[in-house]
Amino acid sequence: MREYDFEPVRGLPEHLPPGEEMLWQGAPRWTTLARRAFHVGTVALYFGLIILWRVLADLSTGEALATVVVGALWMLLLGLVAIGALALLAFAMGRSTVYTITSRRVVMRFGVALPMIVNFPFAQIRSAQMKRYLDDTGDIPLVLAESARASYLVLWPHVRPWHFTRPQPMLRAIPDVAKAAEILSNALAAFAAQSESPLEQLEERPGQHAASSAAPSS
Repeated sequence: MREYDFEPVRGLPEHLPPGEEMLWQGAPRWTTLARRAFHVGTVALYFGLIILWRVLADLSTGEALATVVVGALWMLLLGLVAIGALALLAFAMGRSTVYTITSRRVVMRFGVALPMIVNFPFAQIRSAQMKRYLDDTGDIPLVLAESARASYLVLWPHVRPWHFTRPQPMLRAIPDVAKAAEILSNALAAFAAQSESPLEQLEERPGQHAASSAAPSS
């Protein structure tokens, strides 16, 4: 993980070394990121319930209709500001994020005010899963080896929710997630076939997801 100022290749801090090939690049769909990472729908529902409660409470106490309307409008304005701020942050994160899959690693470039690059070599990836949503976007979380270090706070929102002790970096809210998952699956399989890595050992254990597959996750 490191900060960087110059980007010779989109999404990468330097040119790829000889023998390494870029297979796929993508970015989060900001509208999906707003819904699933920033929960704008939940926030909108919250303010809707607050406004409804405020209106009913004012009416029950005999407040004038004009007072009720003004109070509701102030709450509505506050809700719109909060939702707008979250949507703007999701838009900025979506625009500043690039996910890259090469023949040897997964690279994440993210950060609005402080751009950062995080590399996850295939040798550190134990498995890759996939979760697809109805709008054909989805997430691909990566389960890392115990020796790999990842920070939940630094990676958020590009990390699987609620996995704090063993953070799982995640390609989040990407369009056409099935295509990206297939590319990653094939790349992991090719890497495992070319090297004696923990990926091959994991594939031999019954009852576990193979590291070269992008299986649906819960």
